[in-house]
Amino acid sequence: MTDSSKPTELSAAQWTDIELTARGKQDKSRTLRELGRPETPESAHALLLEAGRWTEAQTPYAERLGTALDAVQLPVPAWPEEERLDLTHLPAFAIDDEGNQDPDDALSVEELEEGLTRLWVHVADVAALVTPGSPLDREARARGATLYLPDRTIHMLPEALVQQAGLGLSDTSPALSIALDLDANGNADAVEVHLTRVRVQRLSYGQAQAMFEQGHSEFTRLAELAGVSRDIRSQEGAVSIDLPEVRVKADAAGAQVLPLPRPEMRAVVQECMTLAGWAAAIYADDFELPIPFATQDPPHREVSGDSMTAHWARRKTLARTRFQSAPGAHAGMGLDLYTQATSPMRRYLDLVVHQQLRAHLSGAEPMSGREVAAHIAEAGIGSASTRTAERLSRRHHTLRYIAAQPERIWDAVVVEKRGPQATLLIPDLALDLPMTTPATPGKELKVRLAVSSYPELKVRASEA
Repeated sequence: MTDSSKPTELSAAQWTDIELTARGKQDKSRTLRELGRPETPESAHALLLEAGRWTEAQTPYAERLGTALDAVQLPVPAWPEEERLDLTHLPAFAIDDEGNQDPDDALSVEELEEGLTRLWVHVADVAALVTPGSPLDREARARGATLYLPDRTIHMLPEALVQQAGLGLSDTSPALSIALDLDANGNADAVEVHLTRVRVQRLSYGQAQAMFEQGHSEFTRLAELAGVSRDIRSQEGAVSIDLPEVRVKADAAGAQVLPLPRPEMRAVVQECMTLAGWAAAIYADDFELPIPFATQDPPHREVSGDSMTAHWARRKTLARTRFQSAPGAHAGMGLDLYTQATSPMRRYLDLVVHQQLRAHLSGAEPMSGREVAAHIAEAGIGSASTRTAERLSRRHHTLRYIAAQPERIWDAVVVEKRGPQATLLIPDLALDLPMTTPATPGKELKVRLAVSSYPELKVRASEA
């Protein structure tokens, strides 16, 4: 075969060779080499698109990264027989995005004597079914996290377990519940952790917001507690970042990019989950339990202001969150201790936190710090691939959404400038991209967007 920028007639075996390269299943391609094309996944992807053998709906990123795309088929054990604190008398609400299929946390409030309010954060008791070292545990550790792609979800654990443990999917649900007794100033008088049974009502953020606006006492009280907590963390140096967020949905027919609604109850729920992570970290530290503590160094510089440009710059001052088996501060959260403890069905390290808390509550031997550190390292490989696959797939389908609207004029903001090249942020897409422009940071522009390469995930912007 002679060198050419276009393929001649290729055999089925040669197309298989190209597709394996595009999917990241091999590093070299004799066919691409003979065609005079780079032996890269992107080059193979481009050729498959040119030949019409792939469509723009194909997203090979998860496969290239080695992320599991098959459902977990392992058997799920029955609930163990054990004592649980009965909290079915307390109203409990699992508040999530519309269509959420894996509800793993819920909230209750309980007024106590002496002006204290008990905030309950109930979390699906996944660790009762996934014990350390079990086949389910090893599989979840290898995956690291549930994979959320625009066109499908691949759970970290069997879907049967999600149905069995999800809060509000049965009349009553076993839970691991974290309690904080808070005074009027938001100070924690006590922190407790219990194995419980709860009765949960599932709500969307929109439904919860409507109940809050109608003055339902549970929701107004949750909002008050969250507001006090945010103020305290802000005084302790918590970093506030407010940038556009979207949800990307896709199928073979096309893609959608939808702004993420931001009712007040979304921020309330997030703050309550932050409080639960703080409380779980305090509890583990008090009892010298090694867990995946989430830590973060202070920002390397201070950025003031509330513009989009300021929020963009502020995000870049933050180091990555690190997970370690010893306690440490999380500067971005403004907390002296913190862990993630409210998504054990979706994040493996949350599950490790629950396994350790359960061991303490049942009198079993918890994992050592060395074991927890090893699990953090192993899960980090899988979860990093998962997050990267999600990011690349979202960008790919965002390009499909752009390509379907070639005449649309988009609002853009210059958020960064280096020489003649600026970084633009398209708020409606939560997409950043480069463009050469004399415009300075903070300048709002009207731009046209054109997809230049799906394989390289490139899009061009030009002023309209």
